[in-house]
Amino acid sequence: MRAIMDKLELTHNLSDEEFMTLLKSASPADDAELAQRARKLRERYYGKDIYIRGLIEFTNYCRNNCYYCGIRRDNPNAQRYRLTAKQILACCDTGYQLGFRTFVLQGGEDAYFTDERLCALLREIKLHHPDCAITLSIGERNRESYQRLFHAGADRYLLRHETANKAHYEQLHPAEMSYNHRRQCLRDLKVIGYQVGCGMMVGSPGQKTEHLIQDLRLLQELQPEMVGIGPFIPQHDTPFANEAGGTVAMTLRLLSIIRLLLPNVLLPATTALGTIDTKGREKGLLAGANVLMPNLSPTAVRQKYALYDNKICTGEEAAECIRCLAARVESTGYNIVVNRGDHPNKRGTPKT
Repeated sequence: MRAIMDKLELTHNLSDEEFMTLLKSASPADDAELAQRARKLRERYYGKDIYIRGLIEFTNYCRNNCYYCGIRRDNPNAQRYRLTAKQILACCDTGYQLGFRTFVLQGGEDAYFTDERLCALLREIKLHHPDCAITLSIGERNRESYQRLFHAGADRYLLRHETANKAHYEQLHPAEMSYNHRRQCLRDLKVIGYQVGCGMMVGSPGQKTEHLIQDLRLLQELQPEMVGIGPFIPQHDTPFANEAGGTVAMTLRLLSIIRLLLPNVLLPATTALGTIDTKGREKGLLAGANVLMPNLSPTAVRQKYALYDNKICTGEEAAECIRCLAARVESTGYNIVVNRGDHPNKRGTPKT
């Protein structure tokens, strides 16, 4: 196992057989060593800095019917909402005062938010906060739409690929959703010039170790600037309500592997990880992560953005949340910084 870790740390690559061994056979002691190596590598690129992104969940309307998601189109119990442009701008203003220099606009695939509405919103945010980055996480759109949003001010785009295995993708999504289109969206985003994030659920129904290896190969192929992974957590109003969830151990193992695979990647310790383990985000940072995404959404809507059950921080005000988070980060030996937190390859790069 140590020889495999040595190879991964040195070459940032393994054979499929070596990945299989690492994913299936690592002991707790192996995981601890893997995390230590991942921390060492991330500190080479980022020091002790932890970047924060202000998450604004601005709509829970969605045209899709993904089998794992609580805001799926056919969930009759979802309490739907949309934030107004004024509310979104107020979230950004609050976040800016608290030290956020990246805002993440996340929502379902909501037809109300046309290119025109989104472009106007992006320009307004940039007018008020020109030194901030804007990340979009709003699903699949066509290339022309992505291009317009980029020119209007969006800097980054998060689009989880969910799984790199086509058959597994089709287990998780209805027939109207296309594995090939999801992959094409990611390629389009890269070509346009976004800082791109993809990622998979860990422990999703039907997932095999072979699928995770395919996920890692996709990361190598795409070379994303960001990778967001988190454990699958069942949501009670979905077809997967009674499925087993993903584990903390495998999520942390994969965080460390991804750090060693893509040394300078921006890697969040996700809210989902903090949901299944009260110290999950701290453990994520100690496994190689360097990004946290606290919630700036109005507290009145946070429980309504129920992608999965028992989501944390739904009742906290933004200021309360960031104070708590800063203390948690300091307990790991790291510190939150006021910084856009761009990928090293994109720092100072003018948008075209």
